[in-house]
Amino acid sequence: MMKILIAEDDHEVQTLLKWGLSKEYEVLQAFDKASAMQLFNKALPPVVTLDLGLPPASNDSREGLSCLHEILKKAPETKVIVVTGNNERENSLKAIHMGAYDYYLKPIDLTELKIIIERASYLSEIESENRKLNILLNKDVGFEGMIGQSPKMERIFDTIKRVASTDVSVVITGESGTGKELVANAIHSKSSRSKGPFIPIICSAIPENLLESELFGFEKGSFTNAYAQRRGKFECADKGTLFLDEIGEMSMNIQVKLLRFLQERKIQRIGGTEDIDIDTRVIGATNSNLENAIKNGTFREDLFFRINVILIEIPPLRERGSDIKLLANYFLEKYKNLFKKKISGFSRSALKAIEQYPWPGNVRELENRIQKSMITTDSNLIDAHSLGFEEGRELKYKGITLKEARKKIEIDLIERAVERHQGNVKLASEELGISRPTMYDLINKYKSFFTTPRLK
Repeated sequence: MMKILIAEDDHEVQTLLKWGLSKEYEVLQAFDKASAMQLFNKALPPVVTLDLGLPPASNDSREGLSCLHEILKKAPETKVIVVTGNNERENSLKAIHMGAYDYYLKPIDLTELKIIIERASYLSEIESENRKLNILLNKDVGFEGMIGQSPKMERIFDTIKRVASTDVSVVITGESGTGKELVANAIHSKSSRSKGPFIPIICSAIPENLLESELFGFEKGSFTNAYAQRRGKFECADKGTLFLDEIGEMSMNIQVKLLRFLQERKIQRIGGTEDIDIDTRVIGATNSNLENAIKNGTFREDLFFRINVILIEIPPLRERGSDIKLLANYFLEKYKNLFKKKISGFSRSALKAIEQYPWPGNVRELENRIQKSMITTDSNLIDAHSLGFEEGRELKYKGITLKEARKKIEIDLIERAVERHQGNVKLASEELGISRPTMYDLINKYKSFFTTPRLK
């Protein structure tokens, strides 16, 4: 039960407030400045109602303003609600300027005052939670730019430390938006190759005919428009790390060349005849199931066993427990500072939505929603609506499993995004923070549940 200090010299008002507040709060009572400061220093209540006309001069606000000054000096985060008479409005405004949370003019209407106290209490809770989360963020709750303290993430951090000291190939799996490149970068930065380059390339983002030259380079005159020799990503990553994201999207021809490199540590440029020795570590990543791809004949089994020496599986955000709120607060602080916004935290509706939503776009979606809300909100609290959720909406997924709820949300989000962009899958996937291959996989997976416009 939250503590509240009532500093008031009128015994009848004290009796009224204790009677009206004792069910929701632990009420502390003081009748002058000395007793108020003694109780405050001992209990540090987060909320105080302070009569500016404290004795010895009840018609003078100096004692009350002095008490306010000492309270805020001791604990600036305290929500002080000053209570005074109608003829003391000027002093009430002076108190606000000094840092009081709000003011209320007598005679007291308990219902109205309780609303002000309730708002102050809630804001105090939010700020207190944010301070605790910030303390956690400043401690060792992450690793190499990754935020998390859940058991699953702690195991990943431990695996990274172990793998980094070796030079074996690694495959990182996880849904889109879980942070596969961050894990790859962490392995590189903790390894003996950290002074060398870290070269990332998204295999699905480059057409097959260009991906080969992008990876292996080419000799002058090897094809039309090859006007000069060009080094590929393998050569650029010499003495460092080459990160191949969405490795399952590679063509069979490129898979053969990658297998040869992993076996012999040599490459040939397109149009070249000489072998080039390369010293680079390869880390692959995928959001698809490579074992299923092997069965379907789209991924080589020998390449799988060659590159999959160590497998790191990143859990989806919905399986990371308290990390969700930790990450939400991290992004809130990041964009609050970036956009210079005075945001105290998340509203109850926002926290509820953050905890209950299954986050199909994972960490990337969480960051995008908070970034957008920081731009659009004018309040000092981010609510569910500014995060893109319907305010006050009860989850229509009550009584079903998390897996079923996630499916419903994914179907709804995909259908709306595709409709908004008139069938343009590229734009729809960018809005949802997922790759085009992932979007096509989801559309095919749920095609019996909705009718999409003509895809582009």
